[in-house]
Amino acid sequence: MAAESPRKTTEPRSKTLSIHVVTWNVASAAPPLDLSDLLQLNKDNLNLDMYVIGLQEMNCGIMSLLSDTAFEDPWSSFFMDVLSPLSFVKVSSVRMQGLLLLFFAKHQHLPFVQILSTKSTPTGLFGYWGNKGGVNICLKLYGYYISIVNCHLPPHMANNDQRLEHFDRILEMQNFEGQDIPNILDHDLILWFGDMNFRIDDFGLHFVRESIKNRCYSDLWEKDQLSIAKRHDPLLREFQEGPLLFPPTYKFDKNSNNYDTSEKKRKPAWTDRILWRLKRQPQANPQTQRPPAPHFFLSLRSYVSHMMYCVSDHKPVTSTFDLELKPLVSTPPITLMPEGLWTMENVMLISYSLTPDFPSSPWDWIGLYKVGLRHINDYVSYVWVRDNQVSFSDGLSQVYFNISDIPETEGQFLLCYYSNNLHSVVGISKPFKIQRGSFLAEDPLGESQPHI
Repeated sequence: MAAESPRKTTEPRSKTLSIHVVTWNVASAAPPLDLSDLLQLNKDNLNLDMYVIGLQEMNCGIMSLLSDTAFEDPWSSFFMDVLSPLSFVKVSSVRMQGLLLLFFAKHQHLPFVQILSTKSTPTGLFGYWGNKGGVNICLKLYGYYISIVNCHLPPHMANNDQRLEHFDRILEMQNFEGQDIPNILDHDLILWFGDMNFRIDDFGLHFVRESIKNRCYSDLWEKDQLSIAKRHDPLLREFQEGPLLFPPTYKFDKNSNNYDTSEKKRKPAWTDRILWRLKRQPQANPQTQRPPAPHFFLSLRSYVSHMMYCVSDHKPVTSTFDLELKPLVSTPPITLMPEGLWTMENVMLISYSLTPDFPSSPWDWIGLYKVGLRHINDYVSYVWVRDNQVSFSDGLSQVYFNISDIPETEGQFLLCYYSNNLHSVVGISKPFKIQRGSFLAEDPLGESQPHI
């Protein structure tokens, strides 16, 4: 089988990735039947590349947690069911009691997404209970460091100082001792969102509701506790936020669009927020007075609430970003060649090439997937690379699949190479079709399965 032509070392072009961020305090509710508006599935030509989804106050009773440990929780399953037919794969997730953070990417980006760390930082009940705090996914995207934080801060009007203290504590805990990962403040991008519970100071309930009714939000912005804190805290000031052009997202009567009519009649507030922070750029050369050439830039396309969802006392909030970057990594470590697939009587051979500095492991494996996979463990069959190696030379290797390990099924397939050392997919093939009738239909999985 002929090898591919040598890789060209051309300068990578800038590319733009569209990222949709969701935050929602779901108040223990189950997913509604339709989340098309939340996920922007009803928008034409949106062309999203990634979804970042953070939920707070998921059902975290003992029976629910035990069930979710053995199986996917209902919200994760719902998002995978909706997004996988659109070529989105669940790349990573982290949960701490009622907090859940999910990261999805289109499958063509998988070789350029490396999950470095997931962390949970409890701040409730003396700093040990996870009903409040933050969960974090740290990753490298096309060579850039990105941290994603979903948080739930203390509630109630009088606890503003405590909210700011918890914000700082979560930030301080995002260190990665013993790992070759920079401090979170040195990451190229931080996406920070969640139920931050900041309230509107000074104004009374009647004034706030009348301002909302008349869509006069500007007076309320001035007394928003987070806006006030950003004016006084230098570090918090580095976090940006889009304009609050939507009504406060808390507190509603469930199954309605009416603000709280209970005896407590809590004052509406923008508790649900999405912030971001770009790494500080080097100062311009004083002789040229020109800033450094941009290579990593985030622009906000939309920042909205979604009032039609009524299962919770919070309304969900979303932001859509365009991330423009010049890839630091433009060639996947592994290049799989599905066009070279061919069959013999009992085996199917697969060829792949690898970069010279790729840290291979005996525990690397190649998975065969149907197009529309939900997550990386959703393989049809797999082989351990070293165990099934046929030959290797000049960076080109071959492994084989036993035909008996491949179920007789129709549809489009693709191959993914999973690196045990990098804990991520490092190569993915183009979709291809396996001719039906060529294989025996048997159990595709052996006793020893790869586990992530």
